[in-house]
Amino acid sequence: MTAAVSSPATSLRGAVAHLADELRAGRVYRREDLARLSTAVDRHLRELVATGKLKKLAQGLYYAPKHSSFGPLPPADEQVVGGFLKDKDFLVFSPSAYNAVGLGTTQLYNRTVVYNHKRHGVFKLGNRQFDFRVKPRFPKRLTPEFLYVDLLNNLDELAEDRDAVLRQACSKRSSFDPVRLQQAVASFGNLATRKRLQEWSGG
Repeated sequence: MTAAVSSPATSLRGAVAHLADELRAGRVYRREDLARLSTAVDRHLRELVATGKLKKLAQGLYYAPKHSSFGPLPPADEQVVGGFLKDKDFLVFSPSAYNAVGLGTTQLYNRTVVYNHKRHGVFKLGNRQFDFRVKPRFPKRLTPEFLYVDLLNNLDELAEDRDAVLRQACSKRSSFDPVRLQQAVASFGNLATRKRLQEWSGG
């Protein structure tokens, strides 16, 4: 009679099984978060990754996948970035969001930008690349006024017709709330953007 073979998912025992019970689907964990719950964290992490209870995003960074009928789901960007930075003060967005401002931009970008106070550079986390940029100030959430200003800040980086976008930006600036736009320019505009808007206003 052939002995039954335990599947990896059911082979967890003892301390590592207890650690697995503490995991919450969709959450991102740093090694040090789990070290507080384990007496042999590196061995336990290897076992949890081998059984699919955890997936590795980067050195010392893991997530507990949610499962759907299509397979494991990736964690939310905010979870990944928050775990990587060990911080909650950041703004995650795609440059594709500029298309919502109505300045004629149409490109779709397969990259994710992270404005933050700690890290600068492009980092691969899981199967995704995140472009971290240190900024002194950024809003808690995207607004039309911020996107307008940030688009002008970064126009030279975008795959757009620069002159056409500038013409649209000049003609449509009056469609934004003037107080909120002025605040966005003062808080987030770089020198070139502030100078350009001042010229457009006849200042």
